[in-house]
Order: sequence, then C-alpha cells, then structure tokens
Amino acid sequence: MALKQVIVVRADLQMGKGKIAAQVCHASLESYHKVLERGMGIAEKWVQEGQAKIVLKVDSERDLYELYEQVKRTLPCEIIRDAGKTQINPGTATCIGIGPWEAEVIDQFTGKLKLL
Repeated sequence: MALKQVIVVRADLQMGKGKIAAQVCHASLESYHKVLERGMGIAEKWVQEGQAKIVLKVDSERDLYELYEQVKRTLPCEIIRDAGKTQINPGTATCIGIGPWEAEVIDQFTGKLKLL
C-alpha cells in the first residue's frame, strides 16, 4: 500500500511562488494532523516512507470547492483559507490538503488533475 499526500492549488489566484509555497505548507500540515488524529498509524508510516507529496492545480474556486466536497466524505482533508495579510483577500480559499492516505484512493479524486 503506497501512501501519498496531494495538495491541490487554485491556479486562478495568480499567487507568487512564495505565497503558493506557504499555502501548500499550510495544507500539508493541516491535512497531516487530521490523519494523525485518526490514530491509525498511516501518518507515521507515511513519514517513514519519505512523505511523498504531489502538488496539483484546479482552475477556479468552484472547482476547488467541488473537489473538497467530494473528497471530505471519504478522506481526511483540509481546505486552506488565507489570512489576507499579503497578496489576497482574507478568507480566500487557496488550496486543499488531502491525506496522506492510500495513493490509489486519492487518485480516484485527483487522478485527472494536472501538476501545478
């Protein structure tokens, strides 16, 4: 069972590289903590395996929320909303962190998305 984490970023926000990096980090940590809280050993196994991460993109806020609504029924995930201190407005949804979880299960939701 291969484990991975997927971060899905909104491409329409035109965030700078540093802003994207910060948002992806927020998503990775928040989603990881959700998995850790489940206490199933998946988070620990993922860390031992090297913490595989993939960063993908969606084209719009609508696409981000639609994906989040689908994923949250099955997988631990977290939507990230910006504090609005730099480039974008407060409360703007920027990305989703999914997993870490079984790669095949995550791929059912994200397999058709393109790399960021």
